[in-house]
Amino acid sequence: MATKPSDWKMPAGDYAGDVAPQAAWDVLAADPDAVLVDVRTQVEWNLIGRPDLSSLDKEPVCLQWVTMQGPNKQFVAELQAALDERHVAKHVPVYFMCQSGGRSKIAAMQCTELGYTAAFNIAEGFEGPLDEQQHRNSVGGWKVAQLPWTQT
Repeated sequence: MATKPSDWKMPAGDYAGDVAPQAAWDVLAADPDAVLVDVRTQVEWNLIGRPDLSSLDKEPVCLQWVTMQGPNKQFVAELQAALDERHVAKHVPVYFMCQSGGRSKIAAMQCTELGYTAAFNIAEGFEGPLDEQQHRNSVGGWKVAQLPWTQT
């Protein structure tokens, strides 16, 4: 997870809570309006992979919370524009994912500040936490849960 820049202010709002990847998938599959927002970097999407929602006739929203150049100061505006473009109502479940749940938790809090009441953090993220050997993709996360994903 990227470190918090010194000029970045932590959102004051809370969020709907943390969920496991499978729980998020279940709601995404059951609720045609539910949305997945992947807040990792372009490099992560390209090299590590992306969640594949095509079997649900959906595409994840991919918005970088932080870029290779530093914090994305336009993230909140970009998020609002993406949700508006998809006509996402304020009560619709919005699930946020990053590598392991840090950036996505802050993004869920920011979404809540925009007035969305069901902004959730996928706590294990795409790759899950580090294991005993300090490696990801073995303990938890979207990939370990064997949920659909793709790689370019």
